[in-house]
Amino acid sequence: MPLNNFVLPAIALMVVFGLLRPALKRARFWRATITPLASIIGSGFLVMAPLLASLAGGNALFAMMAIVVVAYLIGEVIRFNIRYAEPVLPTAPLVLHAAERFSNIALALAYVVSVAFYVRLLASFAFEGVGVDSEVGAKLLTTAILLVIGLAGWRSGLSGLEWLEEYSVSIKLAIITALLFGLLHFDIVNGFSSGALQAEVQSLELQLRKLAGMLLVVQGFETSRYLGAEYSAPMRIQSMRFAQILSAGIYLVFIFSIMPLLQFLDGGKPDETALIGLVGHAAVVLPAMLVLAALASQFGAAVGDTLGAGGLAEEESRGRLPARLAYLVVTASGVILVWTTNVFEIITLASRAFAVYYLAQTLVALRVAYGFSGRWRRAAYFALFGLMAAILMGVAVFAVPVG
Repeated sequence: MPLNNFVLPAIALMVVFGLLRPALKRARFWRATITPLASIIGSGFLVMAPLLASLAGGNALFAMMAIVVVAYLIGEVIRFNIRYAEPVLPTAPLVLHAAERFSNIALALAYVVSVAFYVRLLASFAFEGVGVDSEVGAKLLTTAILLVIGLAGWRSGLSGLEWLEEYSVSIKLAIITALLFGLLHFDIVNGFSSGALQAEVQSLELQLRKLAGMLLVVQGFETSRYLGAEYSAPMRIQSMRFAQILSAGIYLVFIFSIMPLLQFLDGGKPDETALIGLVGHAAVVLPAMLVLAALASQFGAAVGDTLGAGGLAEEESRGRLPARLAYLVVTASGVILVWTTNVFEIITLASRAFAVYYLAQTLVALRVAYGFSGRWRRAAYFALFGLMAAILMGVAVFAVPVG
């Protein structure tokens, strides 16, 4: 184990250097992938494992599989709309425009809250990392970070925010890679065993509602939908799909490898700091590395949602509100939210707003598919989108939010 304290940082450094190679940084496909990837692997990466331990016990991995599969199918709805709905929206029927506008309003509200939430959580990690407990200090730091994001977007546009996002995502992925190596090494040396991992006693209804709420932890892939000003539809479709597959693999390997340690959590409490302390069993260096990953994770997710909100505002206003100015509006709204509201209380509304947005996008997809000529093709799309609509309606109405 002492060797891990040197090997794991070395692995992280090698991954960082690999991800920041000029050739990769210039690759448009990777740049298009970064935005959805940053949002998907956000705050959920740290809270998901304890939550699933509490909910499903030894079946946590299967619960995670269910979440990523449903999320991927929702991603297929968004990709369908990029390919088929976007080209017809300018001349689409009124009902299609109404569904699209309704979904955009829901998403805009969710983005404002989620950006503030991500950065507020980042500030909490930063202060806790240095052993300081200051509510006002955390709000001041949150304000400063939001202003940096907003000003970077206003001055440099999408490329400026992508630059910030690129470094935060690279750091996060590097530390996650080292973390997975450390956990798998621990499992091999000590023997993989999750037999003592028991779920909390709760009704099936509550379990399903919590599982529905966790679906929204892996949201973020929809940001690709609103990057049309910079990337073509085929590139957005392919990069979004790649981001979902990569993030799904990371989540599944993480849940699998962390399960032997989750049995030592106090009742599977969904607390990020508890998980950070727990990985110290695998290597002494991992808690500090995971704190850094948490900071990069929240920052990257906030930037990703800011990018999505800016592109959404530009599209919805038909260019009257440029994305550069929208970045300032989103972050300024986040600052107001941080100082006037408890973000953790209204994250419930944000979670449900995302579900409503996905539901509205599914209705858009259903309306577009209705115009397809092939009977079997139309029936297949109707079956998939109808199932997604039913699931999302349940999430919007019944989900118990994560966190």
